[in-house]
Parts: sequence; structure tokens; C-alpha cells
Amino acid sequence: MSAQLIERFIQKAFKYSQEDREKILAAATFSAAKHEGQKRASGEPYIIHPLAVGEILIQLKMDADTICAGVLHDTLEDTDTTYEELSRLFGKAVADMVEGETKIANIKTMSKSVQEAETIRKMFFAMSEDIRVIIIKLADKLHNMRTLHHLKNERAREIANDTLDIYAPLADRLGISWVKDELEDLSLKTLKPDTYNHIQEYLLSKKSEQTAYLTRVEKSIYRACGDANITDVLVTSRAKHAYSVYMKMKKRKKEIDEIFDILGVRILCTSVIDCYTILGVVHRLWPPIEGRFKDYIAMPKANNYQSLHTTVMALDGKLLEIQIRTHEMHFTAEYGVAAHWSYKAETGSESGNWAQMDDEQFTRIVSKLKAWSSEIENSETYMDDIKGDLLRDTIYVFTPKGHIVELPKNATALDFAYQIHTEVGNRTTGAKADGSIIPLNAPLKNTQVIEILTSPNARPHVNWLRYAQTNSARKKIRAWLNKYDENILIDKQIIAKRKEIEQAQAKIEKRPPEQPVDGDEEQIIRQHVDPSRMKFRVGDEKNMMIHIAQCCNPVRGDDIIGYVSRGRGIIVHRTDCPNLKN
Repeated sequence: MSAQLIERFIQKAFKYSQEDREKILAAATFSAAKHEGQKRASGEPYIIHPLAVGEILIQLKMDADTICAGVLHDTLEDTDTTYEELSRLFGKAVADMVEGETKIANIKTMSKSVQEAETIRKMFFAMSEDIRVIIIKLADKLHNMRTLHHLKNERAREIANDTLDIYAPLADRLGISWVKDELEDLSLKTLKPDTYNHIQEYLLSKKSEQTAYLTRVEKSIYRACGDANITDVLVTSRAKHAYSVYMKMKKRKKEIDEIFDILGVRILCTSVIDCYTILGVVHRLWPPIEGRFKDYIAMPKANNYQSLHTTVMALDGKLLEIQIRTHEMHFTAEYGVAAHWSYKAETGSESGNWAQMDDEQFTRIVSKLKAWSSEIENSETYMDDIKGDLLRDTIYVFTPKGHIVELPKNATALDFAYQIHTEVGNRTTGAKADGSIIPLNAPLKNTQVIEILTSPNARPHVNWLRYAQTNSARKKIRAWLNKYDENILIDKQIIAKRKEIEQAQAKIEKRPPEQPVDGDEEQIIRQHVDPSRMKFRVGDEKNMMIHIAQCCNPVRGDDIIGYVSRGRGIIVHRTDCPNLKN
């Protein structure tokens, strides 16, 4: 049985070199031997799952090491396989990826909410080592979703919710659109089976009618492009996938037969110039719908997605979304970061070659994802941060110098300011959008130029917690407010105890020098006088936080000197402190 499964699997890798196929075959054979006797929830041999993960990675055109790691991804967790064994047989890169998968999966001692958060945290941290670990995880998740019907309904719904909240948006964030679409559809199928079936039945009932209509549209576009001397084009069309249709119904509060823009056309060409020329051709052919044009070529998405989007009133007065992009842009749109390792076979050659995404593009896509994991420390809030900021719909705005800043939809000027830098946020006094003053709580819009007005005397206000929409900005505001409130609390405590302290000091000063301080009075002073937390008055300055320098530890009666330290107020030294020279 296993031999037949492996044979069918390895045939999928026919475009890979002989050397790569042999390595993939060795990994599949090893995995089958290690999982011998293990069963899936369906009762099928367990090896079906790792081979399916490997097949998805082949579809993503991943390199041989990633495919091997996908086939082996459960061996460290579920068998007696060791890291050293994998490293010796398949290389360190494969062993590291399998170990990364195991770390993500092996979290079973915490509460469900913390366990979920830790799983996602570890997954994001794994990207700092090798982002291929995440691509394997998405392939693993996709096959598990395809076989979700074998699980009990409650558990299946939990997995579907996690997939919709985390993994589908993550696939989108990484630019792997077809994986994102399938994960969304499979989640909808589990969570709202009646709605899913209704949409699929409707689309199926309209398929022949839609096919005939789209054929007419394609012919019109080919003819118009030919008239414009653009002959190297490919026009394809399709109906939107089920989850996309469901979201349109939900957003507009309409039934499916009232949704008229569920058809889409894609035009692929050879150059950026042709993209814009074809856009003009399409708009001459059919009138565009105002407010429904997006230029992702001039302003790519964070996942490097590039395309022109326009919605037109096409044949028979039907709304039609048209996407226009080059073949290279389309490849990136389908495979996202996976394109960094993309394998393409050369004609007549067995060796193959790598059509990798530009390193700069790849770095730009993953750098923000990596930064998140180092920024967020609390597992309890991690999921809110990820869902609330990183995986939400996004907008793109500009700095006055023309740099693009990506923010979650409905973000405000405060979110923008804190994303630029924490100190810019803390010093904000106002904001401008396209040269006009806007409220700090006004939602920003795509393509606006945002300017932040600052003052060295400005400070965050508690109301800002309501203005900011991102968890990241709220966290920075809260950190400043907590620090400020702590200082106020210290002041109140000192004032409340000042009388008692002064009385204790007065008793001490009345004693002759040779008379020792009794234990009770000394204890009172020790309890209530903390030189490093007290407030002093230096000259005519009031309400300044004072910190006693630990290097010279000045005491009452010493000649002192103070200097202003950013963020800590005045640092007080003895005048003869050697560190003052520094």
C-alpha cells in the first residue's frame, strides 16, 4: 500500500532533477517506514497525510529540501526519529525545518487560549530562522482542512475558526492566493454548511450561462487589444470563490441573486506599459465604475502583489471586475513568498532552474512579519495583536517624503505616528492629510499623504487609547501612561508619609551627636525614606523627578549638582563625583 502511494507521489515531482527526485523519494520512503502502523482519524494509513503535504509543496513549486521536510514533518513528534538522524540522512536544512514544525506543534501543557497564542508565536518566530517552515505549516493546514469531515463537529469548527482567523489571512499576507482561497472556502463549508452549499449550487446552476457570457467578454477584449496592436495577451475568466461571494452577501446584506459582480476577468500581458495600455482599451470598451479602480502596480501590497483592478459596466449591463497584470506579476500573485524558491523546468533539460523572487522583494515581505514576533511579549495578548493588526485588511498611505506606510483598515493618524516611531507618537500634537488638518481619531484613507505635527512638550493623553485603532499603538500609549501614573502614585505616597518622615528626622536632629538612634526611629526612616524614589527641590525647579546617582550616593548635607537626563528627570551627584567628568 505504502509503496503504491509513494510511487504516485513521486510522479508529481517529474519536473524536478533526477538528484532531487531521488532525495524526495528517500524522504518519502523513510517517512512511510517510521509511520508504519499509524492511522489517521479517517482510519487511513497515516503516511497519506505527509505525502499530501509534500504534494501541495510540489504544487507551490518549492525546492527539494522543503518537500522533504514536508514529507518528514511529523517524524520527530510522532516517531522515534531524532534530529541527528534527519540531519545525517537529509541534511541540516531539512532537519532544522522539521524541528521548527515540531516546536510549533509541541505545545500541549497550557490553557487553550495561551496554547493557541504560543503556537502562533512560535510559528512567527520560526520565520526568523527559515520562512519555509511556515509554508510547510500552511500545506499541513490545507490538507487537514481537506479532511476535516473526519473529525467531530465541535473540534472541526474550532479548527475552521482558527483557519479563518489566522491561517487564511497568513496565506494572504504571504501572497499565496490559491491557498488562501481554498482555506477560506473549506472553513466556510465547515462553519456554515448550508450557506456554502447554497452558494455552490447557485454558481453551478449559472455555470453554463456564465461560461457563455465570459466567452463573449473574452472575445471582445482580444479583439479590442488586437485593434490596439497588443497581441501577446492571455485572457482568462472565472466566478468568484464561495467565501468571496459570501462576504459580498454579508457586507451588502443581500441574497446571492442580488450580487451582480461575482464574475471576474484576468488579462495577462508582457510589460507594465502594456498593462496601462490595456487599461485604456478596457475603459474605452466599457465604462468604468467610479471609485472601483485600484493601482497595485504603482503601489504594491505588502506581500508584493501587483495588478491593476477596475470594475466596468460590461456586456448586457453587467458589472465585471477586470484584473490586468504581467505574467511575472501573476506568478507572484499565485505563489507569493513561495516564488522565492520557485522551481521551473527548462525545456529539454532535466536539471531545471530556479526562478527566485528578488531578494529585496522577499526581505520586504517577511521583515514586518518577523518584527511582530520580537515586539509582542505577552502570550495572552499576542492573538489580539496578530488578529487585530497584522492580519486585518490594510490601507496604504504616504509619508511627506513619499515612503509607503501600511496600516490596518480604519487606522488613525495616531496609529500612523506610532508606526513611524514611538517618540513621534508620544510627541504628537496634530496631523494633516493631503495638507489639511484632520482629527487624530479620523480614519485614514488609501493613498493619503500623512504629516504628523509634533512638539517636545506634548504628551500622550488617556483619550488616545480610544483614538488609536491598532493594538501596537495602544500598547505604546498605555506604557507611557502607566509610567506617568506610577510617578504620580509615588508622589502621593511620599506626600502622605512626609509628615511622619519629618517627625522622625526632627527627633534624630534633636539628639546629641554621641547619642545613638534608637531602633524604632531608625526603622521608621528605613521604611519611609527611599533616596532613589524621593522628590527633592533643586533651586527653583518644582515637580521634577529626581534620581539619586548610585555611583556617589549623595546624602543630606553633601554639596550636590544635578543634570537633566532624558526620560529620568534630574540625576543628582556629589560635586566631587568622578563620573561627572564623563
